[in-house]
Amino acid sequence: MIPKLHYISQGNSPKEHLENIQKACSAGAELVQLKVAGISEKKYLKLAQEAREITSHFQTRLILSNHYKIAKEVKADGVHLENIDFCATTALEHLYTWQIVGATANTLQDCNALISKKVDYITLSPFKDKETKENSTKDLGLNGFSLIVEALKTETPIIGAGGITTDDVADILETGVSGIAVSDAISQNFDSIKKFNELLNASSTQEQRHTF
Repeated sequence: MIPKLHYISQGNSPKEHLENIQKACSAGAELVQLKVAGISEKKYLKLAQEAREITSHFQTRLILSNHYKIAKEVKADGVHLENIDFCATTALEHLYTWQIVGATANTLQDCNALISKKVDYITLSPFKDKETKENSTKDLGLNGFSLIVEALKTETPIIGAGGITTDDVADILETGVSGIAVSDAISQNFDSIKKFNELLNASSTQEQRHTF
């Protein structure tokens, strides 16, 4: 089972990433992804070990970005491949069988390629992105999410990402996406995790199940 809410760590320093992971776990996050760029593998290993200690204490799942060898070493719950160039098959072969592999996709073509490599979940991104990047991928929005999910007809969980706030959740779930990954909105207010969790569990099937 892939949790419906993924918190992607943020911070201006490795220490801040750990502090934010701790806050997310305290606030009830089921899964956190350690995403720190621009540090050496040695530093990332140390950081991953510390993140593993925090998440183990809270029984929260820990996913590492890209570093699948370190994910195996620290016994993280899995790895998330940010770039389609990272080979999911290689990561799957390297990891323990119980570890999960997720990957980011921007197009239907990306999704199909990842499904053929048997990833455990796909993060579809960006929903909307405030930052304009030079090689910016086009925002998918609700329409893009709907079209891709409909075309895929897959059992593989699709997680929406990119500038998502609590206001977007109900509409996103209507597209058939099974969960969301959030960075900014949670880092700005860790109490929002409770609200996100409530919104994500409010699927129509569960509402029907609870009517007496």
